Amino acid sequence: MSEPEATNPVADDDGSACDRNQPQDVWFLAGTFGGHVKRACSVPAGRPVAFPVVNLFSDRADCAAFMSSAYGTVFLDGEKLEPETYEGESITVHSVRGNAVTGTGGSITAVGCGLWVRLQSLAPGAHTLRIRGQSGDFSTGVDYTLTVEAPSA
Repeated sequence: MSEPEATNPVADDDGSACDRNQPQDVWFLAGTFGGHVKRACSVPAGRPVAFPVVNLFSDRADCAAFMSSAYGTVFLDGEKLEPETYEGESITVHSVRGNAVTGTGGSITAVGCGLWVRLQSLAPGAHTLRIRGQSGDFSTGVDYTLTVEAPSA
């Protein structure tokens, strides 16, 4: 929500926006607004990684319906990972004008739900990440080629 659609990592087709507005304590990888993409992204060494498999930002009733059929698969370097389930948590986001979800700027409080994965920092080098998620007729998928930078001396 902190990026307009033109530079939003969720709308990114190739990974060129993966470093937009990253906090210092975790590296977020974006899902999609629906559909499948392939992205290449560099990740700083020593930074935990988090990403959605499939998720929704709405109200409690919509989240309950969404989560009733939500499922997904994640493979990191060929190893299957189990996503964590978030049934619905109240969250406040600060949106910018032109964001694909809100359209306008300002603070919005809603319910966030979905399947997410949190990882400790990855070893330096190349990694492949395959994410597939679905709920009802909404599906998302991202094939990431990740390059974890070597720690600076």
